[in-house]
Amino acid sequence: MGVEPDPVEERRGTRLDDWWARVLSTPRRRTLWYWGGPILVTLIAAVLRFWNLGHPQAIVFDETYYVKDAWTLLHNGYESTWPKDADADFAAGDTDIFNDAASYVVHPPLGKWMISLGMAAFGAGDACWWRASTALAGTIAVFLITVIARRLFASTILAVIAGLLFAVDGNAIVMSRVALLDNWVMFFTLLGFWFVLLDRARSTRLLEERLAAARDWGLEPHYGPALWARPWVVAAGVAFGAATAVKWSGLWFLAAFGIYLVVVDAVARRRAGVPFWLSASILKQGPVTFLLLVPVAAVVYLASWTGWLVTDGGYYRHWAEEAGNAATGTFSWVPLALQSLWHYHEAAYGYHVGVHSPHPWQSNPLTWLFMIRPTNMYFSSSEDGSAGCGADTCWSSIIEIANPLIWWAAAAACLYLVYRLVRYREWQVGLILVGLAAGYLPWLGYLNRTVFQFYSIAFEPYMLLALVFVIGLVLGRRDDPHWRRERGIAVVVIFLAFVLAVSAFFFPIWSGMPVTPTFRQLHFWLPSWG
Repeated sequence: MGVEPDPVEERRGTRLDDWWARVLSTPRRRTLWYWGGPILVTLIAAVLRFWNLGHPQAIVFDETYYVKDAWTLLHNGYESTWPKDADADFAAGDTDIFNDAASYVVHPPLGKWMISLGMAAFGAGDACWWRASTALAGTIAVFLITVIARRLFASTILAVIAGLLFAVDGNAIVMSRVALLDNWVMFFTLLGFWFVLLDRARSTRLLEERLAAARDWGLEPHYGPALWARPWVVAAGVAFGAATAVKWSGLWFLAAFGIYLVVVDAVARRRAGVPFWLSASILKQGPVTFLLLVPVAAVVYLASWTGWLVTDGGYYRHWAEEAGNAATGTFSWVPLALQSLWHYHEAAYGYHVGVHSPHPWQSNPLTWLFMIRPTNMYFSSSEDGSAGCGADTCWSSIIEIANPLIWWAAAAACLYLVYRLVRYREWQVGLILVGLAAGYLPWLGYLNRTVFQFYSIAFEPYMLLALVFVIGLVLGRRDDPHWRRERGIAVVVIFLAFVLAVSAFFFPIWSGMPVTPTFRQLHFWLPSWG
């Protein structure tokens, strides 16, 4: 009777894994990679956002509102009116032709204050400076998504991939290179997301410590403690309040993550064995969380209106002082300035819900995940061969087309994560989908409004995190079977290589570089893009 040979142990990992383990074999090297990888992709983002930022030296798309509003905020403390057709004069350096009369604007002031920072430091003569702070916010957001991804996925390589995708995507690049408000909504809400993520781990640990201490004293906490020491919730309130002070759509993030914090607390109390975990999370910890989050956001929001409140010239500033306008009865105690501000908000909300005028580049929110109608923000042409594209006719464009490979893969990943949440209930998936839902789903209630694809920048980070989650599944682990790990690495490397190639191909029409009409046409992969 023959002796059976010992089974051959299946090979695990790849040579690349072995080499990488040797590269990171010392603490110093691991620290270098831990910070160096995120910093490297952030530097790539900075180059793509700041290179030739002052081109075009012209007011682009809705910069006609926000740049000029930012400039008058600096000078008057409130948004002021401008002479008709002032854009060309402003771009030519004649920036002090504004009036003292108030302009009726329908977005809160903070985003415009942020846009004004570059102009406050260096003036408004160069378009670079009215876009610089927005470009800086887009660059910092790339670093921020790397630290978020590392905490979510416990992997520096996935963190670097997340940062790289955000750094080279066209939607993120364009929205960082034009002085619009939406990049600031993205930045502040992503910051709030980070704070919520930090609180999740800290509050769970604190709850367990408090419960253990109570049980050591022989007490059985039926509801568990109320946790007031949650600084990251306060920080999230500041961030979401700032987002709301840029655009009211930030309010949806405040609401969504406020609910999320209550749900997370309920789950943590249930796992910790708290008998009345649901009642405790809603009736005991819920009010505490509300007080740590919402009033802080409200204070930040109100503070953004300081310029309007401390000056006399703002639109509707003295509305409540006019005969018959001041509140009587229950709300008569409210200061007249705040009554006027409330009326301003009522009027602005009426404007927002009533915007139905057609625009050639508007897009239905139902199509945003498929990127059917990106926004063409700038176009110019030259017929004399002087533009430098190598032909007599040169066209320059700034078109907010995301990298198609990134965007469509991310959209598919989001759909997969919905299934994944139902099937496996992974907390990382749930948190990512909360961010996506807060940024996207509210727009489905305004399908008849005049809205644009570039609003999607607010929820793009969560689409990318969904994509990176799937990339992590494809990539596998170092202890996976050799064939599985090798194929996973190959697929991810090939995908990223194509992503970089497509971004290089599209960069000219993201940055306004002069190109030939034929070359420009090659970028319209869907008929609705042109």
